[in-house]
Amino acid sequence: MHRNLAIFDLRNTSQKTFVNTKAIQGVTVDPHFHDRVASFYEGQVAIWDLRKFEKPVLTLTEQPKPLTKVAWCPTRTGLLATLTRDSNIIRLYDMQHTPTPIGDETEPTIIERSVHPCETQIGSFAWHPFSQNRMVVVSAANRVMTDFIVFERISLAWSPTTALMWACGRHLYNCVEDGAEGAESAIEKDIATKMRQRAQSRYGHDTAQVWRNHLLAGGKDPQLKSLWFDLFYILLIQTSKKNMQQTRRCAEDVELKVQGNKQSVVYSGIKNIVKTSSGTTESRRCWSGSDRQTDVLRYTSEERSLALQLCGWISRGPDIDVEVFLRSLEHERDWERAAAVALFNLDIRRAIQILNRGATDEKGDLNLNVVAMALSGYTDEKSSLWREMCSSLRLQLKNPYLCVMFAFLTSEPGSYDGVLYEGSVAVRDRVAFACMFLNDTQLPRYIDKLTHEMKEAGNLEGILLTGLTKDGVELMETYVDRTGDVQTASFCMLKGSAGDVLKDPRVQCWIENYRNLLDAWRFWHKRAEFDIHRGKLDPSSKPLAQYGVGGSPTKSKVTSCPGCRKPLPRCALCLMNMGTPVSNCPGTGKSEEKVGLTRENKLAQFNNWFTWCHNCRHGGHAGHMLSWFRDHTECPVSACTCKCMQLDTTGNLVPSDSS
Repeated sequence: MHRNLAIFDLRNTSQKTFVNTKAIQGVTVDPHFHDRVASFYEGQVAIWDLRKFEKPVLTLTEQPKPLTKVAWCPTRTGLLATLTRDSNIIRLYDMQHTPTPIGDETEPTIIERSVHPCETQIGSFAWHPFSQNRMVVVSAANRVMTDFIVFERISLAWSPTTALMWACGRHLYNCVEDGAEGAESAIEKDIATKMRQRAQSRYGHDTAQVWRNHLLAGGKDPQLKSLWFDLFYILLIQTSKKNMQQTRRCAEDVELKVQGNKQSVVYSGIKNIVKTSSGTTESRRCWSGSDRQTDVLRYTSEERSLALQLCGWISRGPDIDVEVFLRSLEHERDWERAAAVALFNLDIRRAIQILNRGATDEKGDLNLNVVAMALSGYTDEKSSLWREMCSSLRLQLKNPYLCVMFAFLTSEPGSYDGVLYEGSVAVRDRVAFACMFLNDTQLPRYIDKLTHEMKEAGNLEGILLTGLTKDGVELMETYVDRTGDVQTASFCMLKGSAGDVLKDPRVQCWIENYRNLLDAWRFWHKRAEFDIHRGKLDPSSKPLAQYGVGGSPTKSKVTSCPGCRKPLPRCALCLMNMGTPVSNCPGTGKSEEKVGLTRENKLAQFNNWFTWCHNCRHGGHAGHMLSWFRDHTECPVSACTCKCMQLDTTGNLVPSDSS
């Protein structure tokens, strides 16, 4: 018996085209693509292209039992249904989305799924000729007919502007917010939306008044406010000639300086400043505005004064004058914080005045009068009724600054844990307090512990302690991992050193990712503005190439074969054509860009080479493939289960993450 699949031309019956194959038990033609034919034999389905009839373009061999029927969907392109003997499952093969047209050397991509029209065994089925994705099935036992609709596979598309759209059948659906509070708050909390809004307001570009950048971000994030005020105070110190003279004596240790007029700062943080503290003097100061002439031990030094300036408490000089800072807090109506700062500077009368003023303010709290009255009765007697009542009152207060005020008044000299470890109080205020009341042994120990906590939490307030150093990069890395805010990380590090910090691969990765975000949002002008801003603050950054200014014209990228004009293969990961260079590989978590490559390395980088699997014919850039198979075993192409790297002994040569 001949096993041939033949094609006859009715216009000329003497000529026929045939091929030897076992798949002759049934034949069906795709109604949407007449050159595509499916035939089957036992558990195999062969997909043929009549234009290249020498061999099937695809063979499906996953059926455990003999096939009884194969049929193309008349209303859906490329959807093939198969039924096996004694089965209640119909398998669907979706051949609509293929990387190359049928007939090319590369096999089409097949997406397989199963449907259960009924619980009993199916005898046969038939597609509805007009109703989309509708079929009728007949049970093999009692011949009961069941009307069944195959639900369409949904394809989602999420734009960089958080717009969501999906396709189902012949319809496109767009996600429209209904104005619910939960939906609005979820979008407001999305970091991509926040960064996009900040980019539109030129966030990070205000170099004249650096602190105003937190207002461009909305002014609601206390960590961003602390970060930009830290950078502002650093730059403010540099504009003062008197402070420049003071810091030159310990320039090697303090490492606080400006490079030219570009406002790019090398700042090593209060952690390193207090370690270099020398010449600390102890002094006892009496309370101002109190009838009792009691004194409190305080510590002063040049380094401690510098730390207070960086905390924003004092403006200049070794003398501690916080009046300017108190007025700014009163102007912002931050009455509790202003009263606490005044109390920490042993001016109890000033603290009471601030509380009374806050109680009479339009939006003030009347309970501040009660706190002011409690402060007026301060006594240093350990067994007094006042101390007992204040200790219980402190536990009932909700404002953290009011709590630390009474914690300070009821603490023993040298033991101020109630103030130093109150997490709701700003880090800059706790550090300033520690610089005034902790000795040279306690202060570095406390600063080290607080720095470790800030780095572990990724709290931007810790930049005051770590500075723009490697410790600061580690803190910022934790912050980015927690929030995804590469925008703030990029601008913050650009304000830092133009040396080792900016050359750190993590910093370069944040900057490149933010540039890619601006491009994805089509903010071309803002990305160019960011590049200009980066060039001013980072002289080591490479200038943009000037195309068309001189030299030979650029060559156009070739995306098709010059001989047959077929499109060149695309990378399975980046979808770029063969021959397109790539800058870095996805999935590594850090930049792969190399610095100082020679001309030979630039012309022939291994990551740009194209490689493919000899079994499934899928592949891409070598760098992308190596990056993919570090974390996966199967082929990156959808529905392809080929374990490409395990087919050859060279698969063992894939480098691990530890190396």
